[in-house]
Amino acid sequence: MTVQQPRGEDRWGNKRAWIVWAVGLAAYLVGVMHRTSFGVAGLDAAARFDAAPAVLSGFVVLQLLVYASLQVPVGVLLDRFGARRLIVTGALTMAAGQLMLALASGLPAAIFARVLVGTGDALTFISVLSVVSAWFPARRVPLMTQLTGLIGQLGQVLSAVPLAALLRGPGWSTAFVSAAALGVAVAIAVVAVVRERPPGAPVPPPAASPREVLDGLVSSWREPGTRLGLWTHMGTQFSGTVFALLWGVPYLVAGQGFSDGAASAMLALLVGVGIVAGPLFGEFTARHPLRRSWLVLAVIGTTALMWTIVLAVPPPAPPWLLMLLVVVLALGGPASMVGFDYARTFNPGHRQGAAVGIVNVGGFVASLLVAFGVGVVLGIAGPADGYTPEAFRVAWTVQYVIWAFALVGVLVARRRARRKMASEGVVVPPLREVLATRRRARSGQERVTARVR
Repeated sequence: MTVQQPRGEDRWGNKRAWIVWAVGLAAYLVGVMHRTSFGVAGLDAAARFDAAPAVLSGFVVLQLLVYASLQVPVGVLLDRFGARRLIVTGALTMAAGQLMLALASGLPAAIFARVLVGTGDALTFISVLSVVSAWFPARRVPLMTQLTGLIGQLGQVLSAVPLAALLRGPGWSTAFVSAAALGVAVAIAVVAVVRERPPGAPVPPPAASPREVLDGLVSSWREPGTRLGLWTHMGTQFSGTVFALLWGVPYLVAGQGFSDGAASAMLALLVGVGIVAGPLFGEFTARHPLRRSWLVLAVIGTTALMWTIVLAVPPPAPPWLLMLLVVVLALGGPASMVGFDYARTFNPGHRQGAAVGIVNVGGFVASLLVAFGVGVVLGIAGPADGYTPEAFRVAWTVQYVIWAFALVGVLVARRRARRKMASEGVVVPPLREVLATRRRARSGQERVTARVR
């Protein structure tokens, strides 16, 4: 006989899930603020540390390199130690990095500070996704994943508005000490509220042995759906990330003639559009799981096309065109979340942490390559400081190599994933057949309606 809980307990269980998620989301939001803080401080950092463009890009490249290289190990640690410990450790590590950056007076200390930020950042996002999977029903997970990724991007607004205001007002040290204090506060909140799973949920199996961990990593990589998620994340995420993380504000200010306030407003627009698009993408993914790749391909193609139009216009480009570029860049974040959905649906629960870690490598490896490439080209194409409109115009073209690489990866991995699905009895009909069937059905319905009339 099934024993039903009182309705009040059901409601409280739902409320508790939302509270746990909200605190985990706050940790990720503050983590995004730490991650993107160097983007709004880029010109200040260049003056403070007397850094050339290539050196300045090296800050973020190293941060992203640490982040990307830790994704698979963090996935393994997540499966072994759970989300709560990793989120708390990540928050405190990032706070330590921001405090060190606030006090740094030379390049070595500042670089090590960004390494700490990258390390803590690596521990946070996939751990929060694990909380989502544990506390919400499977049907709701794609939407909650989108909401987590996109609302978390409000951390860019914290960088673009209050942190930027502190930089322009009290100054460098006050801004980054404040960021560190916020990181400590959110770590305390996670300790107090977040739990690994709902009360009464099954206890996970014992931690895997090193041999089992290695076998799980190999199995996750061999799964075509995991590789499809990797290329999806790579092709969609990097352009907006590089724009928000480092080169967007310098490009708009030095390359397009924007004021600091107007450039910060564009970063806020990037976040706002992403928040609107995220739930729409999540609902599409939940309703049409066999058509997720078409959404991904559309976002990659639209982003490349939009950059082509902007770079073809002699600078300064019309503000409305740059706003349209930012709107398109904002779609990359929601589209990259589809990669995590591939990892979730193509892998069993006991190795999803490792699979999500593999997927998350894609976009951040692409981001660090493009961030470094833009810095190098700026140094070659421009004068000593490198910040000229024409230099930026040339530098942004390094993106096309990554788009081409990722596009081929998505198409190849999709074909292999569909071949495996077909062997398991799940056939994905070509899109043209689906559209033709719908047209015939609609036409038939119209004829029936006409007869009734």
